[in-house]
Amino acid sequence: MKGKRRDFIKQGVATAAGLSIGQLPSMDHVRRSRELDYVKDGGMQLCLAYFWGIEPLKVELARQMGVLGAVGGISPGMVGMQGKNNYELEVIKAVKEAWEKEGLQLRVIEGPPSLYTKTKLGLEGRDEEIDNFITFLKNIGSLGIDTVCHNWMPVISWTRTNMEKSSRGGALVSAFNVKDIENEPVITEYGDLTHEKMWDNMEYFLKAVIPEAEKAGVKLALHPDDPPIDGIRGIPRIMTSVDAFKKMLDLYPSPSNGITFCQGSFASMGDENNGVDIPAAIEYFGKRGAIHFVHFRDVRGSKNSFEETFHDDGKTDMYRAMEAYYKIGYKGPMRPDHVPTMAGDSNNHPGYSTIGTLFAIGYIRGLIEGVHKAST
Repeated sequence: MKGKRRDFIKQGVATAAGLSIGQLPSMDHVRRSRELDYVKDGGMQLCLAYFWGIEPLKVELARQMGVLGAVGGISPGMVGMQGKNNYELEVIKAVKEAWEKEGLQLRVIEGPPSLYTKTKLGLEGRDEEIDNFITFLKNIGSLGIDTVCHNWMPVISWTRTNMEKSSRGGALVSAFNVKDIENEPVITEYGDLTHEKMWDNMEYFLKAVIPEAEKAGVKLALHPDDPPIDGIRGIPRIMTSVDAFKKMLDLYPSPSNGITFCQGSFASMGDENNGVDIPAAIEYFGKRGAIHFVHFRDVRGSKNSFEETFHDDGKTDMYRAMEAYYKIGYKGPMRPDHVPTMAGDSNNHPGYSTIGTLFAIGYIRGLIEGVHKAST
């Protein structure tokens, strides 16, 4: 065994020697590295989020770390196709190829096209939105992109009340406190909205879309409401608990209907005396085959008042969480999420610090290796 390991190390050194400093690896080398990384990462597909297009420094660091999955949206402007619809085949194909030229693979579409307020609130025009969304699913499926992270947060999406709260060592994190929004005006322009209507709209959407997703070979991964409170400014929120996700899956049971298991969102559900057991939730949804995408992050606090943390400084037993993914045999995409902004980095995009992301990937890889070695 040791001899084989020495031979493997020698082979790796020889490969590294064949690459000049600063030289972009060939696609063959990238593919070989990707295959090795998937073995090394317990079969999981480690990714980074790119919501602002191709960020050269982040992409270069990703290649150096061997984190070759990209998560992002479809931006026509990114590929010089301004004016085109972001669900059109030629736009999606151009975006996919742009990532491949960087040595990365577009694995998850997060923030998908044509899934907007009309669909989520059941307004006039939702059928057109849904038809365009189905076109999008067919197009990504034809290109081999098989995972879509979506949410059910109309009008007001991901929300925080502080984007620069001081954390460990002066790093900056985002935070939420429901008291800070108590006096904000109620939004009334969409009429009388109820949780029941939101569920009806969800069921209508799933019944229209999931059969088409199955045909296209695409998995939908629903993200929890963040923060997971009952409503903001009169807009109801329904994806706020483990039971809500069980209900959603039961509305249309299918391998194409699943979850983005955002650990930070699930960890912030409930209150101080009744929180979510993250490893148990992973095990439950994993056994149902419902976890299609993972946001690996953590928080301190509960739904009404919480803050983001470093991956090693929150409320969740992150080792047990990773152990749960390993035990259910999760092999899908996983990315770090909402990392602190560390010294020397910009807080222009809170939660997506490049330096914080490096720390997160190292921590995640360490957990994977530790869990793997403990199980063998």
